[in-house]
Order: sequence, then C-alpha cells, then structure tokens
Amino acid sequence: MSDQADLPVPITAERDADGRLVSLTFDSVPPLPAPENNPWLVAVDGSDNALRAVVHAARQAGELKACALHLVNVQHWFSKEAAETELAPRAWLATARARALLDAQGQPWRLHVVMGDPADQIMALAVRLGCNGLVVGNRGLNLVENLLFGSVTKKLMRMSGPPLVVVP
Repeated sequence: MSDQADLPVPITAERDADGRLVSLTFDSVPPLPAPENNPWLVAVDGSDNALRAVVHAARQAGELKACALHLVNVQHWFSKEAAETELAPRAWLATARARALLDAQGQPWRLHVVMGDPADQIMALAVRLGCNGLVVGNRGLNLVENLLFGSVTKKLMRMSGPPLVVVP
C-alpha cells in the first residue's frame, strides 16, 4: 500500500452523517483549468480495460476544443477507521497508470474517489458533474463479482444518464 506521506492533499473530502470519510477529490498538477467545461467521466479501477477507456477518453479530449476529464474510482465500503487510512491510498494505487498516462500526454484531470456500489456511484457522479459523456471499459477487475452480480458496465447501460461509451 502507498505511504500516506506520498499522497497529495485532496482538494475536497466529504463525510457522512457519522463522520466517516466517504469521498475525496484530487487534482492533477497543473489542475483542470475549467472542470465544469464539457466534463467527461472515466471509470478507473486499475484494470487494463479501464486503462483502454482512459486512452480512448484522452484521444477524444484531444480532438475537442475544450474537455475536462474527470476520473472516478469506486472503493467498497470501509469502516470509519479504515476509510481514514485506506480510501486514498487504495484509490491512488488503482489509478496510478491512468494518471501517469494522462500526465505524460499533458492532459489535466480531476480524480474523484468514492465508496459504495460502483454503478450507482459512477452514475450519480456523472449526473452531479453534468457530464456530457461517461467512458468505461467493457470489464473490470473482479470476474467473480461479474459472474455473481453482473458487470458494472451492464448496470450502467440500464441506467439513465449521460451517453455511455463502452471501450472494448
């Protein structure tokens, strides 16, 4: 796990009614100049499929005059104590390749880290940000969950929200 000292300071941190840390937001350096300008959300879980989604979104962002790339990483629920020590490092590790790819291309980003059901949290964030598009890989990391509960991508396809781009 990443050392807490290696993590940047989040620009926002949200807590639930019990005081549990449930959401963090981090900006690239330099940060997005206008995060609300044509926002697109890319779901990132550390898988190769998610990385292909980031590549696709970065290519699309480069073709648009203005596009703000937002990344989202959804972690399963942690206890109040575990959220304080585990939420940020786990998300930072899971998004490392995606962030590095965007940084290498000079593409600013904003990372949103949330806890909960992945499909619900991804769609809720996309709607809250007013995203013009949502980009996901066709499969994530966890094959067992996919077999038991259905894929996050399939759930997102059944939800109402911004246009969904599924990258194979």
